[in-house]
Amino acid sequence: MDITVNEAVRTLPAGATVADLLVILALPTTRVAVEVNRTLVRRVQHSEHHLAEGDRVEVVTLVGGG
Repeated sequence: MDITVNEAVRTLPAGATVADLLVILALPTTRVAVEVNRTLVRRVQHSEHHLAEGDRVEVVTLVGGG
């Protein structure tokens, strides 16, 4: 299935979850915010939230500094 992640089209296996996407993108499961179709998906829901064809996903990583 094709989804859009941060304005780039990505092909994922059918039934992929937000957690699967983070693994594919090699992103940590903490310090990351994920929106699917402009709705925030809470971290505890990442492994339950299945993505669908045409979904628009925004992934933002949090960076500390000082």
